[in-house]
Amino acid sequence: MLRFIKREPSAVLLSVQLAGILLYPFMEGDGVSRAVFSAFGITVLALVVLAVRASPTWTWFGLMLGVPATVLLIIQAVTDSSELFPYSSALEAILYFYATYGLIRYITADHVITRDELFAVGATFTLVAWGFAYVYVVWQAIEPGSFIAAVDPEAPRTWVELLFLSFTTLTSTGLSDVVPIDPFARSLVMIEQLAGLAYLAIIVSRLVALTVPRAR
Repeated sequence: MLRFIKREPSAVLLSVQLAGILLYPFMEGDGVSRAVFSAFGITVLALVVLAVRASPTWTWFGLMLGVPATVLLIIQAVTDSSELFPYSSALEAILYFYATYGLIRYITADHVITRDELFAVGATFTLVAWGFAYVYVVWQAIEPGSFIAAVDPEAPRTWVELLFLSFTTLTSTGLSDVVPIDPFARSLVMIEQLAGLAYLAIIVSRLVALTVPRAR
């Protein structure tokens, strides 16, 4: 298992993130649920740092972001407190965007598409979605009420709701019932829309251009 993780870190990272989409709704709440949420976040952070290590980027920079974020998640798990979540989210957002940069460099480093690079395409997309979701968490803490929903519009939006907003924005499906009403929150959503279109136009189109001739 360890050899597989070291050989194909992008595949493992993508699998864990997709599993997280299904598990996050059961991790919301207080007590044990919050502790499990923090523990799962630590696992994902470790895989993100491992993905950075496998890419042509600075591993020490990923560790510099991942270690304090892990410490904050551990404190949240032990104290059952949500007050530190915006701070850990800020560090995780920077780490996820840096890992995105590293995986893009990893994918575009040569003209040969390996199996792990195929998984890296999917993992990079989910990293961007996670990164913007953490940005939304930070901005909601700075400016409460920036995001509203049809259900309980006055309450702060949960992590799953903001992640759902991020995925629907990045994929340009527009199916989210979570709406940004703060001007800067809308600016963040527009930036993510542009990032989603650019990713499809540049990275995915390059992958197709390299894969189709080889298949022929």
